[in-house]
Amino acid sequence: MVNKNEKIVDFGYKFVKKTEKQKLVNNIFDSVASKYDLMNDITSLGIHRSWKKNLINWLAPQTNQTLADIAGGTGDIAYMFLNAGGNSAHVYDINEEMIQIGKQKYRNINKLYWTIASAEKIPVLDNSFDRVTMSFGLRNITDKNKSLKEIYRILKPGGRFICLEFSHMENEFLKKFYDLWSFKIMPVIGYKVTGDKEAYEYLVESIRKFPTQAEISQMLSVIGFSRVRYRNLSNGIVALHSGWKF
Repeated sequence: MVNKNEKIVDFGYKFVKKTEKQKLVNNIFDSVASKYDLMNDITSLGIHRSWKKNLINWLAPQTNQTLADIAGGTGDIAYMFLNAGGNSAHVYDINEEMIQIGKQKYRNINKLYWTIASAEKIPVLDNSFDRVTMSFGLRNITDKNKSLKEIYRILKPGGRFICLEFSHMENEFLKKFYDLWSFKIMPVIGYKVTGDKEAYEYLVESIRKFPTQAEISQMLSVIGFSRVRYRNLSNGIVALHSGWKF
């Protein structure tokens, strides 16, 4: 039971104490961590790889650039950044299970560093990174504004942030099929593969509760990002959000 005087936030379609959300999110990712990459392939029909390539292509890594990948999970974006020519990549994620899986997966990759840390309090100095990314992490963060302010803080002047996140579809006809897949099929697959149906029910709900493309753009602009843009992919199932620090 949530006390009316306590700060509450959404946790999917439920409301929980603000102080409890991070623990609940951690429990979900602890539960699915070992099968997280596999479930990404199954539930997106492999298309998540194309979405991530679009992020890297828009980011256009250069040989002198350093990356901070926030809520970086098992490190796919950081690895792709290095593979595309970036100088070094640092993964920050609050979930130790995800970090350990990433370390094992990319154990032979040089200049890839791992830190267990909250996206709301990134343990680096101001103006540290040329580029910052976040892939499918923003919707799980309790205080999104605080996290985006941290990202702005750690970017160097002239630095760029790109966020890849589930978003809101443009086509109402296609949206009906997407909803059927999301609410009826994805949790069942999640249960079969990971044994945790509720985790994928939450993940689907968290997508629907996430701000629209225009609302995220407004958040970035208010924080101070310049040249804020977004690109819809797969008819708006996901969107790329870009902003610069000048």
